[in-house]
Amino acid sequence: MADRLLSDEQLESSSVVANCAMNRERQLDGVNSYERELGFQPLQWLLARLGERDDDRPVAWLDLCCGTGRPLVQAADQLVGAGLAHRVRMVGVDLVDFFDPNPHPADLLSLSCASATAWSPSRRFDLITCVHGLHYVGDKLGVLARAAGWLTQGGLFVADLDLDSVGLASGRPAGRSLVTALHAAGFTVDPRERKVSRTGPGQVSLPYTYLGADDRTGPNYTGQPAVTSYYTAG
Repeated sequence: MADRLLSDEQLESSSVVANCAMNRERQLDGVNSYERELGFQPLQWLLARLGERDDDRPVAWLDLCCGTGRPLVQAADQLVGAGLAHRVRMVGVDLVDFFDPNPHPADLLSLSCASATAWSPSRRFDLITCVHGLHYVGDKLGVLARAAGWLTQGGLFVADLDLDSVGLASGRPAGRSLVTALHAAGFTVDPRERKVSRTGPGQVSLPYTYLGADDRTGPNYTGQPAVTSYYTAG
């Protein structure tokens, strides 16, 4: 198996990782949307969070592996229309520079071309989402650990996570032991919905060492070719 593993730098040039079929056409609302994938409408969640504030601090949303960034642009359009652009900050990050046109100022919406495994923010976020993005990331667990430290108090992180795409050096899926480790680190895992989430920040250290990723394992549950990440445990 070792000869099949790619580093994150090698993985970034993979045609599987640069998949144009996943997360490129998704909208903020509707049938093929973030609302459908996440189970809630991100902008409405942010506005509810804003309503809980007793000061003028803006709320912030980070979307990792954001694809074209279309849901963020649509959210920004709605905020401008509602006169609330000054109360929300949004950031989208994707490995491929294939963003929809963004007519909004950077202090409302910033779209950055960068790897989710290497990028770091200059602020904390009330909401961090990663819709189907971890399927194409090498060090998936590293992203989870880092994102936990980017949350505000009471902030929410939610991402799609296919447990079958996290394997051990033996070639077997990490399985239940990974779920146990994530729970111990403060994450909630829903294997049926293939979701991982967290509320509130934390310094996370998971008991796994990243070995590399295989981009030749074929389609996952979405029907799209994905990346399997391998670790040693302990």
